[in-house]
Amino acid sequence: MKILAIGRNYVAHIEELKNEKPTEPVVFLKPDTALLQNNEPFYYPEFSQDIHHEVEIVLRVGKEGKHIEPKFASRYYDQIGLGIDFTARDIQTRAKEKGLPWETAKAFNGSAPVSKFLPVGEFADLKNINFCLEVNGEVRQEGNTSLMLYDFDYIVSYLSKFFTLKAGDLIYTGTPAGVSAVKVGDRLVGFIEKQEMFNFEVK
Repeated sequence: MKILAIGRNYVAHIEELKNEKPTEPVVFLKPDTALLQNNEPFYYPEFSQDIHHEVEIVLRVGKEGKHIEPKFASRYYDQIGLGIDFTARDIQTRAKEKGLPWETAKAFNGSAPVSKFLPVGEFADLKNINFCLEVNGEVRQEGNTSLMLYDFDYIVSYLSKFFTLKAGDLIYTGTPAGVSAVKVGDRLVGFIEKQEMFNFEVK
């Protein structure tokens, strides 16, 4: 399986990081070694002093496809979860200043915690899903899929132009505003609507 991720998909987040609004989806990948499941703890890496949380809706690809038209894209994802795109902001900033790739800032071990998944059919409107992240009981990030620049179907269609999507692949769909640093001892709890999706500790 592979993890595909979309950057800069919520305007407020683009503005808080002072980035340019993209004219097409910003795409990066994480390896399977980035994945954390079943509320496993996140171990703070030694190579960074500024790890930020970025909570995101995650799509699970249900069947293989490529060159998928937007009107058919909904047939290719069958479950929805919640994840964190952990980002070593200090490393990312240095890479961006030099025009270098972001992989060491985004794709390191354990940088992609993901929750359990819910069937797509449980959601009345995929363009109106509320989600949030609490850190130590305080809401840090809140989002709604209606605020995405590129919706689920567009993302799936766009990615399939470049990558063959296979069953089990995960697609991180972008983070809303409110990203900030985590520290050892923090507890991160994520919700879709009012349902707790993950609950893990930073160690």
